Amino acid sequence: MAMRRRFHRAEPRGPQIRINHRIRVPEVRVVAADGSMLGVMTTQEALRRAREEGLDLVEVNPKSMPPVCKILDFGKYKYEEKKRASDAKRRQTVVEVKELKLRPKTDDHDLNVKLRAARKFLESGNKVKFTVRFRGREITHPERAKMQLDWLLQGLEDLTTVEQMPAMEGRTMVLIVAPKPAVMQRVQAERAARERNAELRRERGEAPEEEIEEEEEDLDDEDDDDDDDDDDESEDDESED
Repeated sequence: MAMRRRFHRAEPRGPQIRINHRIRVPEVRVVAADGSMLGVMTTQEALRRAREEGLDLVEVNPKSMPPVCKILDFGKYKYEEKKRASDAKRRQTVVEVKELKLRPKTDDHDLNVKLRAARKFLESGNKVKFTVRFRGREITHPERAKMQLDWLLQGLEDLTTVEQMPAMEGRTMVLIVAPKPAVMQRVQAERAARERNAELRRERGEAPEEEIEEEEEDLDDEDDDDDDDDDDESEDDESED
């Protein structure tokens, strides 16, 4: 029995810029290299003018009637487009939400670990979501979780604005904080400086500097330990009942 071939559909390609002989329309509206308008002419005449100047004919507005083409250095044009895209990406602010999980009985040492982790996330320009999970009879004492979150807020007041005050969501209490505008401005300035330095090194043909990334503290293990304790506590509660 013959095997069927499976065809994988390729991802759609973005719009392609047509240059020189790839421009197949009979007439184009031409813009000179200095920005002046040369008017409508045949594509062959436009190509001839571009060749005489040692440049390319590039279609810059294919939807116009006739399409608009510009005489320019296509290699330089591509470089400037890439640079503009890089600048736009650098100015774009991407904020992630980092979640830190607590339990009402989390001890002081672990709370300090969570506080240091939260400060690190905020100083990197991320939001932080604190989630206090209740198990069994813990739900009857929400004031313990509220005290923990208030303590964390005090330790973060120099970095944060509160987006959501401590509030119950089912069997959890949630607090969400975001970096202050001054913190975000510093993060953006540092990011822009790193991008500029990397670009300068590329232009000089130097190898990029190796960035040593600090490993984030593993907080999940602590949460798992808390869960194990809670299971033991739940069994005790059932035995008492």
